[in-house]
Amino acid sequence: MKELQSVLNIVSDGLKTLAKGVEAIAEKVDEVAKSQGVVKPKRKKSSTATKKVKPVKKPVQKATEKKEVKSATDGDKVLAIIGRSKKGASTAAIMQKTGYNQKKIANIIYRLRKQQKIRSVEKGVYTKL
Repeated sequence: MKELQSVLNIVSDGLKTLAKGVEAIAEKVDEVAKSQGVVKPKRKKSSTATKKVKPVKKPVQKATEKKEVKSATDGDKVLAIIGRSKKGASTAAIMQKTGYNQKKIANIIYRLRKQQKIRSVEKGVYTKL
């Protein structure tokens, strides 16, 4: 108990010394700032009165325009392959059908599992939820 108290006293003294040092540095900085004549920049008043500007309206899209069709992402392709298989799709089968490498398939499966779109039936075999 006495050892802890002595350590705390040493730490306390050190902090007091640091605080004095910081105060001394702050005073020096103030002196240097005053001697250099640092002046805060004044705000410029605008010579013209501010006018409210009306926002420009964007033209409304016509309903007859066709929307862009999104191409299927890699995850969508893998999900479709898994969804078509009844007993589940293995990573080897997915690699063969898509042509992707092992690392890419692993990353896509990881993402789909986190999104809870697929589940693992057994090691390396996945089914759609």
